[in-house]
Amino acid sequence: MAAYVGGMNELWDSSYVVPPVPAAAAGVAWLRSSVARFSEGDDHVRRRASVERVLSTVDPGALRRAGEPVAVLAEALGLPRSVASDVAVVASCYQPHVDVTVEADEAVARLVAACGGAWDEGTANLMGGRGPAAGAPRGLLGGVEPPVPVTRRVAPDGSVVEVDLGEAWFGGGRHACPGRAHALALVEGARAFHRMHDGFLVLPNAWDFASAAAFVRAGFGAVGTTSLGVAVAHGLPDAAGAARAETVALARVLVRLPVPVTVDVEAGFGGDVRALAAELWELGVAGVNVEDGRGSGLAEPADHARIVRAFKEAAPGLFVNARVDTHWLGVDRASTLTRARTYVDAGADGVFIPGLAEESGIAAAVAALDVPLNTLPSLPTATLRDLGVRRVSTGSLPFRAALAAAVDTARAVRSGTPTPTDLPTYPETQSLSTS
Repeated sequence: MAAYVGGMNELWDSSYVVPPVPAAAAGVAWLRSSVARFSEGDDHVRRRASVERVLSTVDPGALRRAGEPVAVLAEALGLPRSVASDVAVVASCYQPHVDVTVEADEAVARLVAACGGAWDEGTANLMGGRGPAAGAPRGLLGGVEPPVPVTRRVAPDGSVVEVDLGEAWFGGGRHACPGRAHALALVEGARAFHRMHDGFLVLPNAWDFASAAAFVRAGFGAVGTTSLGVAVAHGLPDAAGAARAETVALARVLVRLPVPVTVDVEAGFGGDVRALAAELWELGVAGVNVEDGRGSGLAEPADHARIVRAFKEAAPGLFVNARVDTHWLGVDRASTLTRARTYVDAGADGVFIPGLAEESGIAAAVAALDVPLNTLPSLPTATLRDLGVRRVSTGSLPFRAALAAAVDTARAVRSGTPTPTDLPTYPETQSLSTS
């Protein structure tokens, strides 16, 4: 039985050592026996130096971007972002006192293959170098402080003690986390979109890569998607759960852009919303907009709250914007604030009430909620800002405006009347593809 230790001297006292692990040739047991985390003496010095060399190739500044921290760091190390799911499986039984699962051993084998296929110390510590992106950032993003609460040491008398890390979040002494700066940068990047709501954010909504890249070129600091635009552009109906594949495919290319991207996921597209959340988070998406409208009616608040909670639990760093469709659909408007508070209690980071257009109603919503309120541009932007709105989304307006402009231009050609002249040139438009 482990005994709790009040102080942290054991982190610096060399007579307190990490729990020993036996040598092994494969699986999680091999990983434990090959990394700096669970070694002492010369082995520890050599292996820690290997981890530090790996991390030295990555500028922490390059990690300040949205997405699953393991995926972000993996990409920076030249590995596939998809290794994040296997790292999560291994992390669940990485500690020596936790039983190893068959799934975790299989995940280790896939990670070794992704790292080049050699079962040696170099591979193990390349895998271990992703440690700064695992437990600590995820804990911090989920509001857990300290993100890793305790660590274990073996006392000189052989007893196992647990050291509270409340005052040393990244450990201390010779086993202090070598990737503290990287972990904090990952958290900072994942929270960047959240911080934009501390001020006043005007969010344009794109329907393809070109429109999103054009918004970025115009100086917008973040981009969303419009579910209507994405669905109709692919010949699909909006709000019918039909455009999941198209939405994820668009997200996959939009994350190339140098700004946070948030994705309109309708009501979650049905199916496994946790899997959708994890997939978007791994891709590098910063947020989602999830609506409680269901056709011409509304979801039960408790049912929609479960969807909101599932997004937050599967991807704690996502900015989950809970859309309340009472005003948009003209249904049960009296329930607007009750619904909004229910979704906030479920973990929503913001609330979107499209169709809310009266100053008194907007002011009441701002006063009733302790998260940012998002509206459409139903009133002048300056008025919305003065009322306390923190985010204004353009919604499908730019998409519909683009359709109208395209049709007007074609009609002008047909009728022989002048066509617009203040348009992007062919080379300027072509260059959007390299944004």
